[in-house]
Amino acid sequence: MIGNPDNDNNLEGPMVFIIIGKAYEIKGGEGIDLHILLSAADDDSAVREALNALSEEGFTEAELDQIGILTDIPTEEPHASAYQGALEGEVAIIRFDS
Repeated sequence: MIGNPDNDNNLEGPMVFIIIGKAYEIKGGEGIDLHILLSAADDDSAVREALNALSEEGFTEAELDQIGILTDIPTEEPHASAYQGALEGEVAIIRFDS
């Protein structure tokens, strides 16, 4: 279970992070744009968990550009179900294949 955040944000409920970036299945290959949603105690933990999940999915490299905390529950798919998965302890990876 997630404890109180280490900052002054006093959020009610768990912190669900969104990480925006690009990952590569082949070194030097075409990057895939991603959004990653997950619950974590802090941003460092969120980044570590995201990188571990990407590695488990077969990505060899990643460029994580932005990280933030979702303050509203997404209503549109695929982010709505990814948010629910994050609340249940999953790391949700949304791929934007071109």
